[in-house]
Amino acid sequence: MRREIIDASQLELNDKVVAIKRVTKVVKGGRNFRFTALVVVGDGNGHVGAGLGKASEIPEAIRKGKEDAAKHLVTVAKDENESITHDQIGKFGSASVLLKRAPGGTGVIAGGPARIVCDMAGIKNIRTKSLGSNNKQNVVLATIAGLASLKSPEEVALKRGKSVSDIRA
Repeated sequence: MRREIIDASQLELNDKVVAIKRVTKVVKGGRNFRFTALVVVGDGNGHVGAGLGKASEIPEAIRKGKEDAAKHLVTVAKDENESITHDQIGKFGSASVLLKRAPGGTGVIAGGPARIVCDMAGIKNIRTKSLGSNNKQNVVLATIAGLASLKSPEEVALKRGKSVSDIRA
């Protein structure tokens, strides 16, 4: 998986909350309620990341989730159709997400968590299928793992010592 260091301060990041969970801890004096927020951030131009924030109030959990997501940005290789460069399966835990390339005009055909990740990355044409677990956190992280492992034709050509036209043929 390709994880290069990206300076999040130079990007115009948008954020989207995928899930907020209320977590209860039973203690001697009663119950303690805390919140966890799963947040996806992206610039709509090939950079996307996800983070988890935990706090006693929802806005604070969302803020922490945004900060965590900005620290874990990945770059997505896209083609001329605003789609991905090749088909890929992303895996995280027991969740797998099939990412399929799509021609222009297809749109984003994806379930909830995978759709949010694709929208934040700026992908306009893609088909996805969530396989295995449908836990929102694992689906988001599997989608990001799949997008991060995509390779551009230029990278493949450089690695094989060929020209880009040989790779695309």
